[in-house]
Order: sequence, then C-alpha cells, then structure tokens
Amino acid sequence: MGLQIESGLADRQGKAPNNFPTTLPSPESDLAQQTLKHPYIFDFLTLQPKAAEKELQRGLLDHVQQFLLELGVGFALIGRDVAVRVGDRDFFLDLLFYHVRLRCFVVIELKVIPFEPEFTGKLNFYLSAVDSKCRHPQDGPTIGLLLCKGKDRLVAESALRDLNKPISIAEWQTRLVESLPDDLKSGLPSVQDLEREFSNQ
Repeated sequence: MGLQIESGLADRQGKAPNNFPTTLPSPESDLAQQTLKHPYIFDFLTLQPKAAEKELQRGLLDHVQQFLLELGVGFALIGRDVAVRVGDRDFFLDLLFYHVRLRCFVVIELKVIPFEPEFTGKLNFYLSAVDSKCRHPQDGPTIGLLLCKGKDRLVAESALRDLNKPISIAEWQTRLVESLPDDLKSGLPSVQDLEREFSNQ
C-alpha cells in the first residue's frame, strides 16, 4: 500500500484516454476505466534512452512480479509474442493478459516512442483477431492498452474517437524523476556527480 501511495496511484487511476464509454456496456466501461492508469511507473526497469521494444518487453517480464503489481489487481499473464493467425499470416501480440474481474482478454502493445495515430489501427486489428480466435462466449470484449513513451492527449483522443474496439492509451515512465517539473529536475545531481562524490569518499 505504501508504494502505491508513493507512486500517486489515486492520481493515476482512471486517467488514461480511452473510448470505453462508446465501446463497452455500462457498468463494464466504468470498471475498465478505473482498472487502467496513466502513467504507468516502471521504476524497476533500467533501460537505455534508445531501448528497443523487445528490451522493454524483456525488462517487464524479467520483473514480472513488479510489473503485475503496477498493472493492478486482476491481471493474469497469458504470454508474450502470442501468435494469432489471420488468413495465411501469424500476427504476434506483445503481451496478452486475461483480467479476472473484467472477464476479458487484454492486449498490451508496447511502444518506446511517443504515441502515433496509426498505433490504434494496428491494435484495433489485434483486438478483432483475439475476439474471433480466443474469446469465449461468456468473455467480455477484448480490451487494448497502448503503452507509449509519451503522447499528445488531443491526438490520442482524436485517434480513439471512431474506433469500435475498446482501447486505452497510457504513457509509461522508468523513473519518477521524469515526471518532475523541469525546475526540480535541474536541481538533482547527475549520475556523474554522484559517481564523483562516492569515489572521493
């Protein structure tokens, strides 16, 4: 509980742009919105600034316990790079989860760059594939979560407006420092300053 308070969970819960009110029935739309966050804090990762999506995926699964804690209650990991066949081609989902409270699959698409509108089209396609290939009659509609390294909220909301599959877009951060205002960031010592300080002791 202490870690959730420190990470500002209450301020992040239900804040991600989404199209749930138009793509999910009530009260599922409200529950789905409150289940997801913005931003997600992955302080347990040590990624280089130019890290690839595979490195992000590997880092999350190397720390799967912390990752599941950050996702929140109810997420059960099905797999990574899960193949879904459409026509004669296999398409690979970055991460596939099942949410036991929402009773639906959740596809997470990882991006190491800021949000682009075309990301929603690809995820919308993945959700259709999972709905047709994996979803059981008693399951709710598959939900998509795009985790990006930054986004413009207006662009994200516009990209979601006319999609017919439930998608949410959230940022991820690797250090709480990234969320500090610039004037506070400038007052923090650099890694080089800290190394010099410790080497002089």
